[in-house]
Amino acid sequence: MGDSGHRPVEAKSVFIDLLPRIGSALVLAAVALALTYWGLGPFALLVGLVAVILSWEWGGMVRGEGLDGVFGVHAVIVILAVILGAKHLISLSLVVLLTGALIVGALRFGQKARLSAYGVFYAGLPVAALLWFRGDEPHGFFAIMFLFAVVWTTDMGAYAAGRAIGGPKLWPAVSPKKTWAGLLGGVGSAALAGMLCATFLPGASAAKLGITALILALISQGGDLAESALKRRFDVKDSSSLIPGHGGFMDRVDGLVAAVVAAAIFALAVNAAAPARALLFWL
Repeated sequence: MGDSGHRPVEAKSVFIDLLPRIGSALVLAAVALALTYWGLGPFALLVGLVAVILSWEWGGMVRGEGLDGVFGVHAVIVILAVILGAKHLISLSLVVLLTGALIVGALRFGQKARLSAYGVFYAGLPVAALLWFRGDEPHGFFAIMFLFAVVWTTDMGAYAAGRAIGGPKLWPAVSPKKTWAGLLGGVGSAALAGMLCATFLPGASAAKLGITALILALISQGGDLAESALKRRFDVKDSSSLIPGHGGFMDRVDGLVAAVVAAAIFALAVNAAAPARALLFWL
């Protein structure tokens, strides 16, 4: 009875803390959906801007300098990769990213060279993959929507299950707040979302999309953990403070980065000529 008077205050505090998080998420989602729908060009502008921000955040975290000379090179590389991807020159885009990673690594002269070079791939590979999927008509838009749905429902399901159920921690040394319940909730939510997506795509199999979503959800959670490990290594809480209530863009797209690259590898193995169709239909 003694602490009952504090609970409404605590609940109100949690709700107030969540308001900027919810507002930011809704705005970002609306912008992402609109630009994705409008076509490959607007979508390229979106992913290009995010890739440049990721390059800046990576430098700030890994080198302690966001706006240094290496960032300038990094940004130019990913912008060039975006331009090539928007022109359906994905293979050339990948060559540019590989060359750029070697240049960035060399610029560091051995000091955090490897991690700086990895940053080129972190920002560039998901961009190339997303543009590859979006440019594959007539299924490109739906492929991106499917990937968004999987990653977003994974995050929401994991958050909801982790808060509601709690229980044993998933990997406390890397991410103290993540639980096994959260992992299962996220993966289960994504599988259901994948199956639901099939109802909007004539000829799609709910079972296939559910399985694809489940696997990508697991990979998405792995990407989230990988970014948590990177932040722990450099003793930072967030990659930046650009997004109210969320931190930085790396904190929001870590799961998407991993899932999109994995999806692209799968599509490449199934049907490199039609990646969106390969992802959605396995044909």
